[in-house]
Amino acid sequence: MLGYSPGMHKHAASCLVVLLCVLAAPRIAHAQASAPRAANPPVPVAVPSAALRDAFDLAGRGLLDDAGLAAHAGQPLAGWLEYAALRSRLDTLPPARGAAFLSRQGRSPAGIAFRNDWLAALARRNEWTAFLAAWDPTIDDAGLRCLNAQARMALGQADATWTRDLQAAWGGSGTSLPAACDAPFALLAAQGGLPDDLRWARFDLAADAAQPGVMRAIARGMATPDAAALGEQYARYIEAPDASATAWPKDARSRRVAASALASLARKDPDAAERLLAQVGPALGFDEGERGRVLYQVALWTVASYLPDSARRLANVPASAYDASLHEWRVREAIARRDWAGALAGLRRMPAGQRSDSRWTYLEARMRELTGDAAGAKALFAQAATKPDFHGFLAADRLDQPYALCPWLPDAAPAAKQAVARDPSLVRALQLVALDRRGWAQREWDDALSRMTDEQRRLAVEVAQDNGWFDRGVFGLVNVGGKRLPEEQRLYLLRFPLHHDATIRREAARQGIDPAWVAAEIRAESVFDPKARSSADARGLMQVVPATGAEVAARLGLPWTGGNDLYDADTNIAIGTAYLRQLMDRYGGKPYQVIAGYNAGPAPLGRWMAQRADMDPDLWIETISYKETREYVARVLSFSTLYDWRLQGDARRVSDRMLGIGDGPRKGFACPATDAVPAATPAPAKPAKPSLRERRRR
Repeated sequence: MLGYSPGMHKHAASCLVVLLCVLAAPRIAHAQASAPRAANPPVPVAVPSAALRDAFDLAGRGLLDDAGLAAHAGQPLAGWLEYAALRSRLDTLPPARGAAFLSRQGRSPAGIAFRNDWLAALARRNEWTAFLAAWDPTIDDAGLRCLNAQARMALGQADATWTRDLQAAWGGSGTSLPAACDAPFALLAAQGGLPDDLRWARFDLAADAAQPGVMRAIARGMATPDAAALGEQYARYIEAPDASATAWPKDARSRRVAASALASLARKDPDAAERLLAQVGPALGFDEGERGRVLYQVALWTVASYLPDSARRLANVPASAYDASLHEWRVREAIARRDWAGALAGLRRMPAGQRSDSRWTYLEARMRELTGDAAGAKALFAQAATKPDFHGFLAADRLDQPYALCPWLPDAAPAAKQAVARDPSLVRALQLVALDRRGWAQREWDDALSRMTDEQRRLAVEVAQDNGWFDRGVFGLVNVGGKRLPEEQRLYLLRFPLHHDATIRREAARQGIDPAWVAAEIRAESVFDPKARSSADARGLMQVVPATGAEVAARLGLPWTGGNDLYDADTNIAIGTAYLRQLMDRYGGKPYQVIAGYNAGPAPLGRWMAQRADMDPDLWIETISYKETREYVARVLSFSTLYDWRLQGDARRVSDRMLGIGDGPRKGFACPATDAVPAATPAPAKPAKPSLRERRRR
């Protein structure tokens, strides 16, 4: 994000997606991998007319009547238009009208959206018969299911099935349930349907989740004053742990509550948690799992800030309590202390699957290199260099060999793409995107993909990108509906779209910034969505906050009418690129620090620079405290390499790119021999011409 606001390091933009590793060949073939070109011509989908846009605007304001709806009855978005019109008057809509819409739309995306809104409105109106008539048993929303329980209760249907359903809802979570559940639960309790065994079972879940409010509410309904008092005591302990727990009953629940409380305390005050553990743990008879739960949090929240006692606390955590995160932090902490042997020992303790990731393979090679094992380092660099990601590129630089890249664009007949583009749900999704109704578009997209083969889904991603919905290359590939398709990571043309490239080249040249870096920032920040807006009010392609936009626009002499100017692609790229230049000048021309700085903010960057000022850039990046920033820096640098490939056919060395070295040798790309796509050897890449589709997008 360009421009810092408080808490920015916690901003999790949808576009920050890790470039996963898919290649595992032991050697690199010395044939250059050229940047792919689209296999099929673009397929435009008709955009909504101005009249339809106006109709949606009127519907949203409650001003579209039935005659206005009838005028657009034949449009693909007629169902969504009616939904928009009806939801503006849900509190007065005749039940017959709502039922008629559901009858026509059924389980279509528009019908599902309406049904949920309609049920909530009918509940507010106490129209319980109509509520049950509109009910769909597949609904899994907790609040609506509790409203269903209210409806059955109001209509005298609080039978044995009602009781079982509510008991299951009660015991399914240790967190707070919607307010709509209060009345049914009250009746359930009055009927004796919440005995203490069920209450204690949910109480334990609430204790595990450190939810004192839920624990307190459960305790108030206990059958005996002693049980209620004990529950209240446990709830208070979650809020403010102290040594009083040493006098508790030495049973599983006491240990459970105490361990949860101390683990929560460790996130705020690891010193206090460690002191109390020494008292409470032996008194209650903590087992290794309970001790490990607390010691894990004590170590994690100590090492995340690289506090002096980090190494000791990491060593105190039982091996059974270690997970992937703590293994990583053990290595980072040793690197931060420049304890190369300790870092190597931590790497060797990692599970084999974690250790084989390119990041840790590369870092193990670096630690071997720093401890004098040149041969071992070289072998591991060769292993890491087969991966097309940040650490794989770094490893290839150490070996002075081409970057691994095996692009794939599946063959598909133009007719197949045309057929996919005619899918009614996909058409509706793309038209809704054009109307800037992304939530509704996502519903239609999911509906379309639920009926598609893998080939059709990939073609749907192409069609979406043809029509300006570029993030489908991120959210429509690789991980889809719980199905993992690692081969789709090689669909670089789809996963790394390129738009506005003429503007990118022009503004990058004006500011002396690598255009591939600018494209990478856009990919990381917005996935080329000019309408993107974050929770921190960062806007547009390069996610610039309005205050920064105003300051930079004034300095550049650009017209500025307000924050909405940032939704103009040309303006956003000009301001964002100039801001990158400004940060480069501020931080001594080192892109790896610039990237970290505007993601995390100046204060954390200043702290990291002061703590490890002379550390090698690759190791400095790995020791960044914030997970988001650490991964963001690696992601942008790897994305820059891939966009260099797309723009130029070769790439600047990542090792040079990190340091802002622009005049070093460039590198080619090669497909690992065993992973080569079965196709003719590609010709050497030529620099890409500016896109013919370059235009302003508002």
